[in-house]
Amino acid sequence: MSFFRKQASSQDETTSKSSLGLRINVFFFSTFIIFCVIIIRLAVLQFVEGPTLTEVETNRATKSVPLAAMRGVIYAAGGEKLAFSTPVQSLYITLTKEYTAKVTDKETGKTTLSPAAQAKSDDLANRLVADFAKFGAKDVKAMTKEEVLDSLDLYFKKYSGYMARRIKSGLTEEEVAYFMEHKDEYPGLTVVEESNRHYDKDTVAVQTVGYIKPFRSSNSLPIYQNILNEMKNNPTAGLTYKDDEIVGYDGLELQYQRELRGQNGYQEISVNPQNMAERIEQVVPPVKGNDIWTTINKNIQMKTEQAITEQLSWLHKNTVQGKLHPSAVTGYAVAMEVDTGNVVAMASMPDYDTNVWTQDKMDPDVWKKIMGNYQNGTITPFSSGSSGHNFSSTVFLGSTIKPLTVLIGLKEGFITTHTTYSDSGSTKFGKAGHETTVRNAGSHAYGFFRSPADAIANSSNVFMIDKVGKKLYEQYGAKGVEVWDQYMKEFGLGVSTGSGLPKEYKGMLNYFKEAEAGSAQSALVYASFGQQGSYTTLQLAQYASTLANQGVRIKPQLVSKITDSSGKVVKTFGREELDKVDFDPSYWKEVIKGMSSKVSSFDKFPYDFARKTGTSQQDAYSKGVKNTIDNGVFIAFAPREHPKLAVAVIIPEGGLGGSSAAPVARKIFDAYDWEYGLNGVPKKSLQSSANGQDNAGSTDTTTNTQQP
Repeated sequence: MSFFRKQASSQDETTSKSSLGLRINVFFFSTFIIFCVIIIRLAVLQFVEGPTLTEVETNRATKSVPLAAMRGVIYAAGGEKLAFSTPVQSLYITLTKEYTAKVTDKETGKTTLSPAAQAKSDDLANRLVADFAKFGAKDVKAMTKEEVLDSLDLYFKKYSGYMARRIKSGLTEEEVAYFMEHKDEYPGLTVVEESNRHYDKDTVAVQTVGYIKPFRSSNSLPIYQNILNEMKNNPTAGLTYKDDEIVGYDGLELQYQRELRGQNGYQEISVNPQNMAERIEQVVPPVKGNDIWTTINKNIQMKTEQAITEQLSWLHKNTVQGKLHPSAVTGYAVAMEVDTGNVVAMASMPDYDTNVWTQDKMDPDVWKKIMGNYQNGTITPFSSGSSGHNFSSTVFLGSTIKPLTVLIGLKEGFITTHTTYSDSGSTKFGKAGHETTVRNAGSHAYGFFRSPADAIANSSNVFMIDKVGKKLYEQYGAKGVEVWDQYMKEFGLGVSTGSGLPKEYKGMLNYFKEAEAGSAQSALVYASFGQQGSYTTLQLAQYASTLANQGVRIKPQLVSKITDSSGKVVKTFGREELDKVDFDPSYWKEVIKGMSSKVSSFDKFPYDFARKTGTSQQDAYSKGVKNTIDNGVFIAFAPREHPKLAVAVIIPEGGLGGSSAAPVARKIFDAYDWEYGLNGVPKKSLQSSANGQDNAGSTDTTTNTQQP
């Protein structure tokens, strides 16, 4: 028995040792696996996820807050400031968590400032109000405690927690000195130099220059949508826009936003996990924007604006064709150099003072006054002025289309430069028995024309219909409308002028609508004498320039150069050809010869010049009664040989173009001749020279520079 007990005990001991060894092996193996997993995870964290986590930590630890740059100047051609900024000192405060700690009511769920944070914020507001009252300008309404608290944005309704709050702009020297000296009493306080935008009080080409708005009110515009996308893809601090920084919203201010803006500086701010500022780590100053030099000559521009205003007043007091024109209350003009494309004048009247946009808030009464004419009527018919019967700034061309109509007829072979024609005063078109009769203005019968030039000079509707409008339909049928449209576009009618100005309107191509609603024949008939296409004044000026350049369409230039803040030229602009049509030289000679109608307002004009009056008709309804009203249109270029300047003028509801629009053009040509010289010699230089000779040997050296 003892033997068997010893043998069993030995077997139990062996089994026990074997089980223990197994457990030890399992333990070490498990430990090895765990360590392998840890090592692999550490490797992944370090080499794979490390850069991403580092970036996240960096973004959480620091934030960049942009500082707006001084906006560049917009100059007139002579160096006069049309839009400029002046430096202004602004007080900013970056809040710390002591001012914004929140508590939540368990019953209502409402979140408010903690008692300590409320007390600290109230104390800050009270001290600032007292300091503003003591050191601020005495003629400016003092800030209230409520206004300061609203600027602090303690509940983050406007800004993120770490963003600096602008408390007051336009600090006095005393305020700046005090706050900089007592900076330790206001943790997070900084005084930042910003700018206020101003516009020339003479209201020079205001709709062309444009205006500004805060970025938060502008970021729906396409240019700013692109910028926001760039900011997401490349969040460089200097490219970041502040919500309250001013940006271009229309005109050249918008077109050259990137150049005028410069580059923002920024503050690098360390933040805590709650996204609240801890301290300002560094400050990178902003870079001032570039300056834009326009082609607008201030003197010519002001003469143009004055000419339109005076002409509208004249039309209200003097009869044309036996009646007054009290509904002519708007006018538009563009003067464009033929050889360079430089736009020396661009007037949309009535205009207004764009300084209204620089205020924090616009008075509702002010907005009510300008809402109908604050945009540029020479490039758009929207919010850019309306005549008495609500006609916009784009009207039918009337007879100003006739030089191009004749060119089309010549090019298509419908007529030659020797084609004769007997003008009976009327013509018919349409199906037999259902013909429509069209007459010349006033039903005039002009008799025998020796060539197409006579038809242009006499402004014959029936010649254009019989020799071009009908012929296009006979040749091409319904496709004739597309042929007509192609010719229009080659001369800049119905396409962008290329000026780059925002919101440029391409025109209303009524001949397509007429073809759909009526017939292609009627569309071509009415188009041939200017009653089927509505275009802008800038398009008409480019069209006149294309005639003067004998088929070369050039880009209207509104800016001659861009300079940096030190005056160094960054970029220049010159003549740019957009299109060129190839017509026989004899065609140009014939058409330009025909642009010779009698215009009394150009009596004693010292240059031979090419011109075409236009009187387009438009229907207006009053109490259900239809009235047909005349719009005045005029195009011209001078001199006829070696042309220098092309001008287009539109006076909606002004009556005959020769009586309403042409007098404005005459004053524009005179103003240009004075400043630059239509023959290359400025008349003001001759006047100064003559006065200098008259005063030779005299003690009186006064020079008479009075303009004509």
